[in-house]
Amino acid sequence: MDLNVIFFIGPQGSGKGTQAKILAKKLDFFYWEMGGMLRGMKDENTDLARKVTDMINQGILLPDDILLEVVKQKLDEIPAGKGVIFDGIPRRIGQAKFLMDYLKGQGRKDFTTLYISLPREESMKRLLLRAQKEGRVDDTPEKIEFRLQQYEKDTIPVLEYFRKETNFIEINGQPPIEEVAKSINEALGLA
Repeated sequence: MDLNVIFFIGPQGSGKGTQAKILAKKLDFFYWEMGGMLRGMKDENTDLARKVTDMINQGILLPDDILLEVVKQKLDEIPAGKGVIFDGIPRRIGQAKFLMDYLKGQGRKDFTTLYISLPREESMKRLLLRAQKEGRVDDTPEKIEFRLQQYEKDTIPVLEYFRKETNFIEINGQPPIEEVAKSINEALGLA
């Protein structure tokens, strides 16, 4: 299987970030982690950065116009010949179409989606545990519930779009990290 662009999608707490990092290192791909990139903007002194930081702290999923403004600033930093793994984007149909069109315009092809599935209850449990360990202000029970509702409303339709537009692979995110990584490698023919 040719690999050029890989989208990791799954509910919060599914382990998609962990798995995306493992695979990016293995393949020497550029790793694009939207959540960390956005959280890192808190140290920037711009109107856009302040707006993004306020919305994240409230647990609000960024509107497409703001998110795509950030994305446009960062996309050209990806070296042309290097594979890329996206973690945490796209979350809406408009973002998915924008990314696909933009990346195709760069001459990229061979799009793969790795959907890390996880039951809602397990996602909530993992996020509450992470909040305790990392002290993340965006991981209160109320904000987690709100984000999971937004995920179900906004991101699930992206999965249907990617089922048609990419090589779509669903991976069970419940087993331990090593087992999930093994499943991904096997599904991609890397085992």
